[in-house]
Amino acid sequence: MAKIDKANASETAEREGFVAQYEDLEGYTVGFETFSADADPAPLFAGLPDDRCQCPHWGYVIRGKVIYRYADGSEDVIGPGEAYYAPPGHVPVFFADTELVEFSPTPELEKTRAVIMKNRQQMG
Repeated sequence: MAKIDKANASETAEREGFVAQYEDLEGYTVGFETFSADADPAPLFAGLPDDRCQCPHWGYVIRGKVIYRYADGSEDVIGPGEAYYAPPGHVPVFFADTELVEFSPTPELEKTRAVIMKNRQQMG
């Protein structure tokens, strides 16, 4: 059985208002994500189909809140103690003092992350 905890994840990502630890476990990336500031990353998805994340995510909100918005105008608001599934075609919105654990298929996540990194570099 593959397993990981936050302290032993092999990848760390940090920027203002956000810190995360990631680990690939047999084709699925586990992300331990903490937001200390509100974040609307919509511009980072530019260039993906419909300018939306195309990677599905399963997760659990430990504290705080996250919203997943969809092209049809609907949205899912997920709060503390709730598990979720965000299908492809979403844009997330994160709130300060939010901690979550998310599971994503690694190949799809890597495609999305490549676009995010390109957009982040172009934004400076």
